[in-house]
Amino acid sequence: MAWSTRELAELTGTTVNTIRHYHRLGLLPEPERRYNGYKLYGVPDLVRLLRIRRLAELGVPLAEIAAAGPEGTLPPEALRRVDTELAADIARLAQAREDIAAILRDDAPADIPPGFEAVAARLSPADRSLISIYRHLYDDQAMADVRRMVEEDTNPVSDDFDALPADADEATRHNLAEKLAPVIAQHLIDYPWLRAPGPRLSKSESVVRQTFLDAIGDLYNPAQRDVLAQASILAHEQVARDHDA
Repeated sequence: MAWSTRELAELTGTTVNTIRHYHRLGLLPEPERRYNGYKLYGVPDLVRLLRIRRLAELGVPLAEIAAAGPEGTLPPEALRRVDTELAADIARLAQAREDIAAILRDDAPADIPPGFEAVAARLSPADRSLISIYRHLYDDQAMADVRRMVEEDTNPVSDDFDALPADADEATRHNLAEKLAPVIAQHLIDYPWLRAPGPRLSKSESVVRQTFLDAIGDLYNPAQRDVLAQASILAHEQVARDHDA
């Protein structure tokens, strides 16, 4: 019995393009050709293709299949390595499904970092972007603390800050900074790592510092940046006074 490329593809549940790809990789030898130039596959080709397909189903990379030779024999350690990689993929996919379920449940933006789905509605677009950046700068414990800060934030000063126009006058900025400072001070007290974040960083301190400054500069308008700077100074002064007292 002999088959054309299309017939072999149909027989093995694959495609003509896949068979051609296997030829290019050297996984499947080029068969004999008919007088009209069409390829003619026999039983050895069928068996070889079925072996390739089976190993591919198991998740074995094509490069390793090529190294296995015509008999498709793989050492146990190669299969164990594939099994470890599959387990990691399964865990990643399971986590992705949990994240999608939380996003759908809370009607949250799809790009929200995990754990922040329920509080996403409280975040301004700038805050959401900043938290996405935080996720790649801080460890999981720090991100859990950031989530708690958002959950516990019921102070209307946050809404005032989000609505602050870029051309807000000095008096308005200073007044808002005085209102925001106690909130920041309380965070510094409740989460001491904010004052010495080293152990909570997933990147070097210099990288985190520069990334943070760049993010604040791009995500918030000049008036908001001024308020943050003033409020931060006032908050640290308040914490220092409380500590001395």
